[in-house]
Amino acid sequence: MGFTITEKILNKHIVEGKPEKGTEVGIKIDQPLTQDATGTMAYLQFEAMNVLKVKTELSISYVDHNTVQVGFENADDHKYLQSVAAKYGIVYSRAGNGICHQVHLERFGKPGKTLLGSDSHTPTGGGVGMIAIGAGGLDVAVAMAGGPFYMTYPKITKINLTGKLKPWVSAKDVILKVLEIFTTKGNVGTVFEYAGPGVKTLSVPERATITNMGAECGVTTSVFPSDEKTKEFLKAQGREKDWVEIKADEDAIYDKTVEINLSELEPLAATPHSPGNIKKVKEIEGIEVDQVCLGSCTNSSYRDLMTVAKIMKGKKVHPNVSFVIAPGSKQVLENITKEGGLSDLLSAGVRFAENTCGFCIGNSQSPKTGAISLRTSNRNFEGRSGTKDAQVYLVSPETAAAAVITGKITDPRDLEKLGFKYPQIKIPKKFYIDDSMFIQPPKDGKNIKIYRGPNIGEPPKSTPMPEEIKGIVTIKVGDKITTDHIIPAGARMKYRSNIPKYSEFVFEIIDPKFHEKAKKIRETGKFNIIVGGVSYGQGSSREHAAICPMYLGVKAVIAKSLERIHKANLVNFGIIPLKFKNENDYEIIDQNDELEILNIPALLKKGEKITIKDKTKNKTFDVEYDLSDREKKILLAGGTLNLMGGKSK
Repeated sequence: MGFTITEKILNKHIVEGKPEKGTEVGIKIDQPLTQDATGTMAYLQFEAMNVLKVKTELSISYVDHNTVQVGFENADDHKYLQSVAAKYGIVYSRAGNGICHQVHLERFGKPGKTLLGSDSHTPTGGGVGMIAIGAGGLDVAVAMAGGPFYMTYPKITKINLTGKLKPWVSAKDVILKVLEIFTTKGNVGTVFEYAGPGVKTLSVPERATITNMGAECGVTTSVFPSDEKTKEFLKAQGREKDWVEIKADEDAIYDKTVEINLSELEPLAATPHSPGNIKKVKEIEGIEVDQVCLGSCTNSSYRDLMTVAKIMKGKKVHPNVSFVIAPGSKQVLENITKEGGLSDLLSAGVRFAENTCGFCIGNSQSPKTGAISLRTSNRNFEGRSGTKDAQVYLVSPETAAAAVITGKITDPRDLEKLGFKYPQIKIPKKFYIDDSMFIQPPKDGKNIKIYRGPNIGEPPKSTPMPEEIKGIVTIKVGDKITTDHIIPAGARMKYRSNIPKYSEFVFEIIDPKFHEKAKKIRETGKFNIIVGGVSYGQGSSREHAAICPMYLGVKAVIAKSLERIHKANLVNFGIIPLKFKNENDYEIIDQNDELEILNIPALLKKGEKITIKDKTKNKTFDVEYDLSDREKKILLAGGTLNLMGGKSK
């Protein structure tokens, strides 16, 4: 029996456990990365481990999220990150150098390597044949300290691509089709592996768009073969030596196979407020558009921007549309400039933003009240844009350009009727490369003094799992609750290293009084309990969605199902993640009910079922837990840092 790409890479990196589907394995991480929104807390946790230097092939700290510096907080955090990088042997990518996923693909991604990033869109690296996984910051900190990353050995779904994309249809439409097929739930513990003759028709930037948004399906990661297209891309980056061929064996066995004929695809859109709400652009055309944003880690490559530049050449942005572009990297901006793309876009009336995440995380370019905003980014959760009632649609660069020209949602194929020809973009055989915005660490950083601004605190204290949890259902939420619902992104993230302050915004967009209620319950000596529906914890890897509730006294989350990264983060910070054995029991519970969970340590150790009593309703119900022995030990200790030696402050 042959091996899949996923198996070939994972099996070479397993340091604990066996490659048996559904069981926990620990894998060696070659390349960890952080970004500033999650990195500050990750490095505070790394410091708490008392490790003298990172123990990986390469570790990189990117500054790409909170670069809008209103107030001192973000600038202070960036200085902290730079000093930590110098002290511990980490490469530092300065603000303005670009978005971590785009830059890493360009300058560091290597086929066959493992990449762990404190950002849920780290699977972008699968576009060059890496096993690239998003995780919470604490898991990344452990990897930097030389520890394994623990994961469930995955099921592998083969997505067999045939045919070739037609003009005006692009890679974004491929991944939107994948989302239409698989939805945003039910894919935990799975890897999407792309194969088939259609693969060779897609460039690395196109592949990266597809692997990037696989995160919205909830999969562990997505991966493409490393082939001649990969070699061509790496050669253009001056990194041909990093290329190795990686492909699945002909007799490899997959758990599931899905066929997608690229020739049959048409322009698609994810409609508000989920990446899984897929419709054909033809079905929604004619809606007037207020804003179009091109960029984010999903669609900000040279190919994406040059495609739109050529479409816009000699044209003007519609007077009712605000058109904003955020290039994925300094390299992208420099190379489109050399090819005349920048001047074409400026002449058309484009507004250029920094080479950062910006609008994607609601940290700039929030649209007007009730706006229709078309974006090439990867998430359109309610309120994520910074405007709660904005209607955000996720579309391809081609569909975005069509709206910029017409002022309304338009099938880009209809531009042919207006005399447009679909541009053919050739990836440069050699990119212009300038790595001067990477700061390399000194050989010995022991004398480096770490900068700590007044907004930077310590990782908050967690407590061991008690014998019993007597608590109040502080909030009951529905299905598909994202980490943005739990703890907001955007401007609030400047408090990411100040947990007491950031905790004031937990569940802000659902219940602005949550933190006040939680603190009052905590003061009575009872715990806070969260009850959720299907796919609780979708979205970002931001571990603050676990740290801040933990700080407020949350000790248990009970949901119909939980997403992978958030569940791991809950465990890391001593919050027990439980699932209803019978989903109908969700209906029994109401907000403010008093719940009682007894004999937790003993039941966890024995692997026995847990029964919860709703004292308010005088009813009981059973819950399940999917926890490895390692995770049980973490929970009993009150979190990973506690287990590693009680170094949580």
